[in-house]
Amino acid sequence: MLRSCLVVKLTPHFSFFTQCPRPLTCWKFRYGSSCLCNYSSFINMKSIMNKKCSYGFLVDQTSHLSTLSQTATSLTECSEGISSKLSKEARRKAKRKAKRKAEQESPEGILKRKLNECSKGGDMVEALKLYDEARSNGVALDVHHYNVLLYLCSSHASAKIDNNGDENTLNSGLKRGFEIFEQILVDEVSPNEATFTSAARLAAARNDPEMAFELLKRMKSCGIAPKLRSYEPALFGFCKRGDTDKAYEVDADMIASGVMAEEPELSALLKLSVDAKKEDKVYEMLHRLRATVRQVSESTLQIIESWFNSEDAAKVGEKYWDVSMVRKGIVQGGGGWHGQGWLGSGQWKVAKTHVNDTGMCLSCSEKLVSIDIDPKETENFATSLIRLACQREAKANFNHFQKWLQQHGPFDAVVDGANVSLTNTQHFSFLQLNSVVQQLQQLSPSKRLPLVILNISRVNGGPAQKQNNKRLLEYWKKNGALYATPHGSNDDWYWLYAAVSCKSLLVTNDEMRDHLFQLLGSSFFPRWKEKHQVRLSTSNCLIMPPPYSTVIQESANGSWHVPTVSDDDDYETPRQWLCATRSPNMASLRQLFTSTSTSMAA
Repeated sequence: MLRSCLVVKLTPHFSFFTQCPRPLTCWKFRYGSSCLCNYSSFINMKSIMNKKCSYGFLVDQTSHLSTLSQTATSLTECSEGISSKLSKEARRKAKRKAKRKAEQESPEGILKRKLNECSKGGDMVEALKLYDEARSNGVALDVHHYNVLLYLCSSHASAKIDNNGDENTLNSGLKRGFEIFEQILVDEVSPNEATFTSAARLAAARNDPEMAFELLKRMKSCGIAPKLRSYEPALFGFCKRGDTDKAYEVDADMIASGVMAEEPELSALLKLSVDAKKEDKVYEMLHRLRATVRQVSESTLQIIESWFNSEDAAKVGEKYWDVSMVRKGIVQGGGGWHGQGWLGSGQWKVAKTHVNDTGMCLSCSEKLVSIDIDPKETENFATSLIRLACQREAKANFNHFQKWLQQHGPFDAVVDGANVSLTNTQHFSFLQLNSVVQQLQQLSPSKRLPLVILNISRVNGGPAQKQNNKRLLEYWKKNGALYATPHGSNDDWYWLYAAVSCKSLLVTNDEMRDHLFQLLGSSFFPRWKEKHQVRLSTSNCLIMPPPYSTVIQESANGSWHVPTVSDDDDYETPRQWLCATRSPNMASLRQLFTSTSTSMAA
């Protein structure tokens, strides 16, 4: 039976009760068990704040014995312990705060703040003035100070290359930049990647890519891992000079260091190779663009077009080729390319064109293919998605979702409920969401409802309170087609994981370009997205994934199709393609036809 505690005032019999103190028996409601109360237990005690009575104490009504003495001692010990812990923590916080303040108000801290302001505004002149004052006043500069100064100097010096900026200011940036770098070495300040990269940019601005490359090697010898930006000064410098051997050497070093070139670097190497008439390197760069960039910018397209229109391109290519090897290369690559080199001979027919809904080129009538995705890649991607989601979401919440999906899945389609409900409208529309759900159900081979992902706030509040919407949500819940993500969670992790793990369609107009999706850092993601994302048109109709891959394609007869970058938000406007074809050897074509017919008959 629960024992109660009363707070009473002191009486004349106080001395009698206090002669026989005993532990107070209390009840721990949390654990549901009776135990002896000690200083760490919760005691239901309250002082009577009354001017006429200065103390209050507890009385065990069952035994009528006072607990004042032991309780007071316990409370004193407890309060002293808590006060000690709080005071220590408060002192630590105060100490940290004071240290930060001292650092900020020190000459070094003030200089850092002012240099950061110069960096934001691109004010090199003021930054150099601050630097000179700091040196004359004996202020000790660290690597951050120097990096800001080098960044500003290299940025202004690089503007000279682009013929942009005041000549005196540009020359000053170059001159002072090298002086500052030399001072770093004199002061024996440990440089980092940013230090070496800025110094390499200064070297490139002085038309000295050899020095830029040497600085890169020196950085690696110091155990500092280079980034893509670290290679750019040397690579672009050699490409601009037309030094193919050195440019390819930088490129090889980049590959060996595990740094992946992007379109600007590959485009520079492609132009260098075209100008140098190195057909094998042109072929290599086209395939690297296919694997890395997929769709090219207008400037890169012009370089590719100039190659196919050149006399050098007309001279290269196999007049007769091994069809079986070409077919083997296509199968091994998943389709869309073979990697066997230039096929065919003679002039290329080059045209800018479009591809229709079935994947047929409107210029040469060749049908583009849908490139396969390795199932192992999908599995690895799902694993990395789980890891990232659990790092950024409450792990228990996401694990619960995984278990729920195993019980209720797989689904033929997954719907980003919030995005679909707000597409083409300013207000959250369950009517629009339900229209999409019904369209997907009709498309499903099993006529199953798709999985709708919504945050719990959308399920319980706002338009969800309307009677029709309540019935709709209840219907989806009953059929295991609705998952409400917890408060504070990011829905994106949930609908993306569901679509990847179920290998299903994903309905969303979210182009998935923000930092969350950049974390995935995989060439797999755009390929998966292309084959699985369903969009909603302005008329609220479903735009299904194309039956072909929007990527540079090399066909079995030697022709090439190169897609250009388009505005992802304008998915209803046809994308421009470059088509490059030429008449292949008829004997090889007959061999290809025979080989294809035989394999189909088998």
